[in-house]
Amino acid sequence: MKSYITRYNHKEIEEKWLSYWEEKGFFHADVNPSKEPYTISMPPPNVTDILHLGHALNITIQDIYIRWKRIQGYEALWVPGVDHASIATQVVVEKQLPEGKTKEDIGREKFLEMLWNWVGEKKSYILGQLKRLGCSADFRRTKFTLDPDLSLAVREAFVRLYEKGLIYRGDYVVNWCPRCQTALSNEEVEYEEENGKLYYIKYQISNIKMQNSQFAIRNPQFITVATTRPETMLGDTAVAVHPDDGRYKKYIGSCILLPLVEREIPVIADTLVDPKFGTGVVKVTPAHDANDFEIGIKNGLEKIIIMDKRGKINENGGKYAGLSREEAREAIVEDLKKEGLLEKVKPYKHSVGHCYRCHIAIEPYLSRQWFVRMKELAEPAIDAVEKGEIKFYPKRWKNVYLTWMKNIRDWCISRQLWWGHPIPVWYCQNEKCPTFGGVTPLAESRNMREIPSPRDKMQNGVIVATEKPEKCPYCGGDNLVQDPDVLDTWFSAWLWPFSTLDWPKKTPEFNYFYPTDLLVTGPEIIFFWVARMIMAGYFFTGSHPFRNVYIHGTVRDKIGRKMSKSLGNGIDPLDIIEQYGTDALRFSILAVAGEGQDPRIEERTFELGRNFCNKLWNAKRLLEMLKEEHKEAHCEPDLADKWISSRLSGVIRDVERALQRYRLHEAVMCMYDFFWHEYCDFYLEIIKKSGHIEIGYYIFENLLCLLHPFMPFITEELYSGESSIMVSGYPKPKKRDREAEEIFGTAIEIITDIRNAKTSFNIPVKEKIPVYIEFENLDIIKLYIISLAFVSEFIPSRPQKGIRRASHNYEIIIPLVGVIDIGKEKAQIEKKISTLKALLQKTKKNLSNKEFMRKADPRVIKDARRKEKEIEKKLTILSDDLKEINDCYN
Repeated sequence: MKSYITRYNHKEIEEKWLSYWEEKGFFHADVNPSKEPYTISMPPPNVTDILHLGHALNITIQDIYIRWKRIQGYEALWVPGVDHASIATQVVVEKQLPEGKTKEDIGREKFLEMLWNWVGEKKSYILGQLKRLGCSADFRRTKFTLDPDLSLAVREAFVRLYEKGLIYRGDYVVNWCPRCQTALSNEEVEYEEENGKLYYIKYQISNIKMQNSQFAIRNPQFITVATTRPETMLGDTAVAVHPDDGRYKKYIGSCILLPLVEREIPVIADTLVDPKFGTGVVKVTPAHDANDFEIGIKNGLEKIIIMDKRGKINENGGKYAGLSREEAREAIVEDLKKEGLLEKVKPYKHSVGHCYRCHIAIEPYLSRQWFVRMKELAEPAIDAVEKGEIKFYPKRWKNVYLTWMKNIRDWCISRQLWWGHPIPVWYCQNEKCPTFGGVTPLAESRNMREIPSPRDKMQNGVIVATEKPEKCPYCGGDNLVQDPDVLDTWFSAWLWPFSTLDWPKKTPEFNYFYPTDLLVTGPEIIFFWVARMIMAGYFFTGSHPFRNVYIHGTVRDKIGRKMSKSLGNGIDPLDIIEQYGTDALRFSILAVAGEGQDPRIEERTFELGRNFCNKLWNAKRLLEMLKEEHKEAHCEPDLADKWISSRLSGVIRDVERALQRYRLHEAVMCMYDFFWHEYCDFYLEIIKKSGHIEIGYYIFENLLCLLHPFMPFITEELYSGESSIMVSGYPKPKKRDREAEEIFGTAIEIITDIRNAKTSFNIPVKEKIPVYIEFENLDIIKLYIISLAFVSEFIPSRPQKGIRRASHNYEIIIPLVGVIDIGKEKAQIEKKISTLKALLQKTKKNLSNKEFMRKADPRVIKDARRKEKEIEKKLTILSDDLKEINDCYN
């Protein structure tokens, strides 16, 4: 007999089996024509910091599917890796610099050295975390997005897109982060509602082009403009009205004087103007607003940049030069007041964009950047999802994806950072070269020159290549300078499913394992990453990058806040593993995570998984003891054996169906309920006496195989097979015995009703009592009822008085006379009802008190509402019990 210690020690077991799996190479996957492949490319965690519970959920889900397919006999490859996270990592490492120092102070070379040291430290720790989480990835194939082979894939992708005219360079208004000093894509901007102000500024009319109009304003010498950003008026080159707005038609074509600057600018008409905003007249600042930029292009307006890259007013701002955005606003507003040009200021709530990494308010900024044309790339990616070639789970995310894709805008891919993939573009510096001037940086001035067509082969001196050219192809010169910028981190990430499988080479691994089968990720990066990977897959490989996309929820704390370091509510998975074990963590986090829902986690959440592990452990210990006790026993299956075997088949089928539909919570709870409430509560109790250990073992071993993808360590430890459980084969359902399930299922209902009735009337559960039961198959289940419900006798005739429990196919009557003191029990119930009513009244009084509801912590209010429901439920049960006693014994 195998000996099991009294308590489950996860630390010893996890370390032992992790070493064993690695030694045996069970996580390795290679080209194997005799097997069907199954592939997952792990969403690479950022090297910005260690993994958190959100990663734990994501990794657990992926590992479940890899282990499930591996145990089914697939050649299951899970490619692990980490992401360089360009802007995020640079921001984090900049914070490690000595106080008062900038990266420019220490120099590019030294700063990049710091970044690589950071990567080495964090990458090693993250890979260790993955292993502790039970991640059965092929760590031989671990990738980093700045690895040489992945860098080559990035350069190859850039070149191919450029050659197809899908990458271009131009001067456009982009989202600029003054803190990170880089452009951001639209998806990298997080919008927050802020309580701002709407400033009404009077612009003096210098000449009026009179038109037929009945309109007259109080002061015909001024036109009032409403704006939330008075500091940008320094760069105004027009004011605009809607062409159909009758109030202002007579001013169209006129000129006005820009306040404080006194530059003459025109009044123009444009349909982008909202007549309902402010006064219906808006200032047009083409260099600092995306809509204004479009208006400026249509109307041939000047584009005046009035800030530098740090967000400070430049020389085009006159006397305000050198002030920050905030300081300039204050100074300009004060000067407008002095000049009598500030009509009024109103509170105004509006949405303000912030950098998703440093959270500083972004600045719309005219800048020369590289872009990808997305419309053409989006078409096959939209078609694939609409036709079902790629499926989203839960299904609602399909519409979210399609809505964004059908309104997609070009992607700004250049970043003014030091950390990342260098843009594979060079510029000839030979002054005699016919293309000289391509590297000229964007001038922070009024006049922005246009960039030639992206399909022009001599695109303003641009030389695009996967490797640095030896000579300029236009003049033969060798004085070449590489573009100083790096690529958006998502430019390498969108290639991840195939770049990790050797693309652009067409190796046996690529041909065998690609396309991949599943992507598991969170909803916040559907646009950042999922959509772009689908587009990249079709453009670069001609195929979908994955077949299924499972979007899981966001891990939150117990009051619903997203877990984060800034809030101080984050939980390190290794802390949980140390205390509760990996299996407990994995099981618990799935048990509270409904399909696509946000799980709410606190430390005690993991007690659920720990208790389940202990239950499994104790069940195996009991089986071992019973095996020794009944080692000679060999019996024909009875009703309980047939029932539990049939139920196992049902559970196997239900779990497999849940996994196929990506309903992992459903699968977890299905196994939990079967093991705890059917196998342990009933079947193990029965075989203690029947001695039918063989079937008990068979059920338990199959359950371990079902549980293994979810709880790998304890299932390996408890498994009795000769080889590892992960290659043992997945259980297959057998034909169900519906009759046995129905009859024994009724027995369980009867036993449960008797147990609950005893609890309601304070009768000890193990106290034997007489009962009357009417059920057509009673004789078949009598022994089980006697054993598990502690029944002393079956009353042959229906009693006139007693507590009644009934269902559609049975009736139970339990006489209470002689079993309990009726009067005493009645008095106790009445006393409990009185106490609970007083408590309910007090709770309701608090919840109806406006002052309490206004001042109390939301958690206190939530707890009060929960107590209210609990008290009401208890009162209902006690009232029903009292009514039963009164009906039977009055």
